[in-house]
Amino acid sequence: MNSSSEAPSVDVSVGVVAHAKDDLRVENIAVPVARSDQAIIDVAYGGICGSDLHYWLHGAAGESILKRPMLLGHEVVGTVRVAAADGSGPAAGTRVAVHPATPGAGDGSRYPEDRPNLSPGCTYLGSAARDPHTDGAFASRVALDARMLRALPEGLSLRDAALVEPASVAWHAVSRAGDVRGKRVLVIGSGPIGTLIVSVLKRAGAAEIIATDMFEGPLAIASAVGADRTILATDAAAIAAVDADIALESSGSHRGLASAMRGVTRGGRVVMVGLLPSGEQPALISLAITRELELVGSFRFNDEIDDVIAALADGSLRVGPVVTHEFGVDEALQAFAVAKDSAASGKVLLRF
Repeated sequence: MNSSSEAPSVDVSVGVVAHAKDDLRVENIAVPVARSDQAIIDVAYGGICGSDLHYWLHGAAGESILKRPMLLGHEVVGTVRVAAADGSGPAAGTRVAVHPATPGAGDGSRYPEDRPNLSPGCTYLGSAARDPHTDGAFASRVALDARMLRALPEGLSLRDAALVEPASVAWHAVSRAGDVRGKRVLVIGSGPIGTLIVSVLKRAGAAEIIATDMFEGPLAIASAVGADRTILATDAAAIAAVDADIALESSGSHRGLASAMRGVTRGGRVVMVGLLPSGEQPALISLAITRELELVGSFRFNDEIDDVIAALADGSLRVGPVVTHEFGVDEALQAFAVAKDSAASGKVLLRF
């Protein structure tokens, strides 16, 4: 990876690189020489995710510890500049979204073959889970596996398509909830994933959607995309009185999980979407036992990305209000600072 002070001898791209805790840089990086099954992509937009923030703020995202500089970013869309030489994937000029996962067998541990997101060797763009790290795609030009690319329909703008990846996470979470039609659903945490969950629930026919958050700003976004009611997360009594059929926890805190478990009805289902810190966490297990609650995990997504693209294209999935800020890549440091302030921002986009 070349720094901006070096004289590049190969094709270069402007990228956003995490070097260590509190060390985020915008710099020139070398564009890798594409393999025959890779395409060169001109990136248009990238959405800042919580994991990107964690690498900047903590030098780690959970147990994924940054050991060397890494190009961030996995929520990206753009245009194929050079198609894959082997003929796979979209042609040059095609606008594309990116599925950032690469499933893998890893250590050979068992997993359901129809759920590759659970494969033990799965890698993700912009992840330090493995060493060497998997560079991301927060750069003006990148080489990506052709199989990661999804052609975008006419009429779907690249800016709206920038939400395809997080909306796929939300879509997968709702699928883990089961049939939500006619159900009362509680969503804990109204950050970008939480508000996208609200939008997916609305499209899926939930009868009543109640969203919570610590701040009024995110709750306003939740209302704009389909929440019927909102509750401040500090109002524990009101949340416990919801008596939801299903709760989806997207705050990534043990207090949020407790609220979800208290707010769901007896025999209800709690989908755990927000990633809690590694290690042991307090949980209301006795409540889960005596109420026979179903606690269900939800991690990333699989082929839901194709359904999301179709729903964005036909207008049935509303995501516009989720994006609150847009910055040029040269303003990445400011963009990350804004994204860190969850009271004042929803999804923050980088424009490449």
